Amino acid sequence: MAKRPTPRRHRWWWAAGVVLLVAAGLTVALWPATPAQRTLPPARARQYLAFDACLLTGTQGLADPAAQPVWAGMQDASLATRAKVSYLAVTGPQTVGNAVPYTNTLLARQCNVVVAVGQSQVDAVYQTAPSHPGAKFVVVGGQSGTNVTALPAGPAAEVRSSVAGLIINLVR
Repeated sequence: MAKRPTPRRHRWWWAAGVVLLVAAGLTVALWPATPAQRTLPPARARQYLAFDACLLTGTQGLADPAAQPVWAGMQDASLATRAKVSYLAVTGPQTVGNAVPYTNTLLARQCNVVVAVGQSQVDAVYQTAPSHPGAKFVVVGGQSGTNVTALPAGPAAEVRSSVAGLIINLVR
């Protein structure tokens, strides 16, 4: 004759079943929101255009009082157009011979426009520009040439505005 389970065994099965049902119910009730209900934070990365404006400065870099309004104008243009802006400071002696390799570095970086501030940097642009007729150059306080645009050196607000306007026009 087959042995029948004792009532004690039935209680354990019933208790285990109740515990499983309660656990399943709590899992469903407390499960996090579905992905469709979640929202992602806004993107923090800025989408830039494929246009680079590069500043060539002296040893002081952006601390140079002559470079500050130029850099501010470049940043204004970047905000208006989403063009990328960067700078490169000429280290060592402030001579044309030392500044020319830095100018060539900016051209190798595929800068769409090279902006120069400072006498040796401006002179380096004049020396480099003829061998790069497809490149665009901007000098502050010099004279215009075939592919060189000169902006007058003047009050900081005017230089800033001139640089921003020129770069905005080049981007568009």
